Parts: sequence; structure tokens; C-alpha cells
Amino acid sequence: MLKDTKAIITKKQSWPHYVLLSISSPQMAPQTQPGQFIMVRTSQDFHPLLRRPLSVFHAGETHIEIFFQMVGIGTRLLGKMEPGNELDIIGPLGKGFTLDTADNRKTAALVGGGRGIAPLFFLAHRLCDRGIEAHMYYGAKSLADLPLKKKIEENRFALSCATEDGSFGFKGLITEKLESDLDDLQPGIIYACGPEAMLKTIAQTASKRDTPAELSLESMMGCGFGACWGCVKKIKKQGEINWTKICEEGPVVAADKIVWE
Repeated sequence: MLKDTKAIITKKQSWPHYVLLSISSPQMAPQTQPGQFIMVRTSQDFHPLLRRPLSVFHAGETHIEIFFQMVGIGTRLLGKMEPGNELDIIGPLGKGFTLDTADNRKTAALVGGGRGIAPLFFLAHRLCDRGIEAHMYYGAKSLADLPLKKKIEENRFALSCATEDGSFGFKGLITEKLESDLDDLQPGIIYACGPEAMLKTIAQTASKRDTPAELSLESMMGCGFGACWGCVKKIKKQGEINWTKICEEGPVVAADKIVWE
């Protein structure tokens, strides 16, 4: 874990409710793995006091990219920042996706619900580097909530989309589209990030098919590194159910270890 108080925003792409930022952090970037996150200070003032946890969309030798939806005061403040602005960030944090689990499997299904698509773009690149075909599933309420569709297509990843209002792709939930494709796709593993109801459905689907799955859990976080106990969920460990800090033991957890409420 590193703290970079002088990380610089170098690029920005924005939509009405979403933002993609590229941040220069040469020490942190090469240490970052798919599924990990950073804690971002969004204001120089005392309000909002807490940092915001944001999944890493992509990372290279010198830069980290983050993608987020502007839904609260912190993300709205961050969304107003421009190239040249400095950020105070901590990371990389948490346990990411287990790439070794995908080895010897020809195809992986990567399922993102809304802003949950964020960590899967980075993961898709790493899987392809290992010779594994990444088929991405991107679901949202409407076409306006699929801002990364073009970027995913430009990187030539297989992509299936679903919108609840039918404005683009399959009409319905992305879990329904995944379910309809599984017999033909036959993925060796499923990775997913998004709302809890979506993740629960994917865990049930994976269990029925005896397919391994790893899920990136969303949780409110105070510190991001285990000091505050603000992000606990029930996880099965060694045959016992325990309250587990998602920021340390997650956010990525094997689907069969999660106790759903």
C-alpha cells in the first residue's frame, strides 16, 4: 500500500453521469492488479471527510485509470476535476481477481452491472495476455448507462449488452442474457462486479452449473485498509461463517464463500 499525495490527472473523458480519469502515479501503477481499488481524497476541505473507494479500470507502467458514476457529493467533486489537478490517493488496496484460477480454461465470462464494469476491463486485458478469451457482459438501465461500450469494442473484446428498457442490446437484465448464452459459451470461469442482487443471481447460476466464479463485492468503506470495520460481510472460511472485512479479504471473493442475506 502506497500513498501518493501528488498524483496528477492527465486525461479525462466524461459523459452526463460518468467519468473516466487517467492518473499519473508511477510508483503505484505497476503494483496494481485487476480487482484492486484505490482510496481517493475528493476535496481539500474537511467535507466530505472520508476518501472514496474506486475500482481500478486499468493500470500500466505509470498511470492508473478510474471509472465512476457521479452519485454523491464526493464523486461529483471528483468529476469536476480536470487534467493538471493533483489528487491524494492511497493504494493499491484489497485482493483482486485470481488469474491463476482461469489458467487452462479457454473462455471466461466477465459480467458488469452498471458502474460494476469498472474492474473488468483491466481483467479482460490480463486474461487475454494469458491466452484466455474474455467475453464481456455489460448491463444497465439504458443505453445512456453504457458509456464504456465503444471503448470495449475498440479493444476488440467480445461484448454482449443488456438494457432494462430495451434501448440497446438484449432487453432485460444482464444475468438473463448471461443465462441464455451459457450453454453455447461454456465459460470455464465467471467473474462479476455490480449490484448485490446481480451478484447473488450469478453465484446461484455458477453453483448450479458447477462453474467457478469470483465476485467483486460492493461495500461502504471508511478507511479502505481494515482499521474501521465499516465494510464487513458474512464470508465462509474454513467451514465457519465470520464477519469479514471486504477491504482486506476482498473486494473479490469466491462466489461459494459468500453468505447472502
